[in-house]
Amino acid sequence: MGMSTKVKMLLAARNMTIADLADKLEPKTTRQNVNTKLKRDNLSENDLHQIAKACNATYEGIFTLNDTGKEI
Repeated sequence: MGMSTKVKMLLAARNMTIADLADKLEPKTTRQNVNTKLKRDNLSENDLHQIAKACNATYEGIFTLNDTGKEI
């Protein structure tokens, strides 16, 4: 399973859209940029840490939801 699939699963678990994610990322980015990275499965380690932070999760090669402990 690619990381873009895991990110999409994380967004679904958080009831977030790509636009919601783009709004929460630091540094700021556009929905289009996030969508392109997901479509190409072109996510850096830093991207994944920032995505996890924006979704209140921890990235360790997997996402762990901080409030439920569920791993994605």
